[in-house]
Amino acid sequence: MESGNNTQISKFLLLGFSEEPGLQPLIFGLFLSMYLITVFGNLLIILATIYDSHLHTPMYFFLSNLAFVDICFTSTTIPKMLQNIQTGSKVITYEGCIIQVYFYILFVVLDDFLLTVMAYDRFVAICHPLHYTVIMNPQLCGLLVLVCWMLSAMYSLLQSLMALQLTFCTEVEIPHFFCELNQMLQLACSDTFINDILLCLSSVLLAGGPFAGILYSYSKIVSTIRRISSAQGKYKAFSTCVSHISVVLLFYCTILGVYLSSAASHSSYTSAAASVMYTVVTPMLNPFIYSLRNKDIKGALKNYKKRKIEKVIVV
Repeated sequence: MESGNNTQISKFLLLGFSEEPGLQPLIFGLFLSMYLITVFGNLLIILATIYDSHLHTPMYFFLSNLAFVDICFTSTTIPKMLQNIQTGSKVITYEGCIIQVYFYILFVVLDDFLLTVMAYDRFVAICHPLHYTVIMNPQLCGLLVLVCWMLSAMYSLLQSLMALQLTFCTEVEIPHFFCELNQMLQLACSDTFINDILLCLSSVLLAGGPFAGILYSYSKIVSTIRRISSAQGKYKAFSTCVSHISVVLLFYCTILGVYLSSAASHSSYTSAAASVMYTVVTPMLNPFIYSLRNKDIKGALKNYKKRKIEKVIVV
């Protein structure tokens, strides 16, 4: 222990959504259901991409990576929350909190970068169709994903190392269902000016930069589609982008909603409830968005199911 108000803390308390004991089974069942749907849905996307040779294309390579990241993203926060509800404990260790911050930032930034790469893929496919296979070769696709991972990991590591420099008071209650960096900064007793500046600047760059790239890609796509003479050609070209546009809008609108709700309300519980939209709901809906409007995915899933049934019959 140190003298004064500072304490060498070993744990934080995650307050979650409600302290009402009667609501805990409902919250547990709701989040367990959403988590299982998220994992199962995204796993189906990955399996369909692996087992169907027709889906061995850049677009589905990036989609399978997005599905994997979404599984990891939800697995960073939800299992710990479910464990705390099940055991009746709100405790997360200091080390566990820093690890959760690291992986949470890693996967949310990865989501952002992958959506940008997928926009670039659609740009090349529609604006340069004759050179698509040459430009989007396996080496470039692998390099793009590797760069996304490296940039995300370095930024996440930077923020985590900065968080390790903070000292905390005896107040260790986080009014959230996971260790969110901004909430940790509010609990810190030490000066957080550099952390706040870094968080603000990086949020603008990491959200604004990729979003600008997505907007540029789709401005070129719209311009190209407008030059297509036949209505059927326009529809076919635009239909390949609908799922991606839906996911992008869902991702950025939910993050914007969290920001606005935090600014408008001083209640941390309101912010926690709003953050469920992009931490849980968005990863859960992504497989539905891509499968319901995508004949290739639906066909691949049917073929995969058929092969499994045939194997069972043979056995």
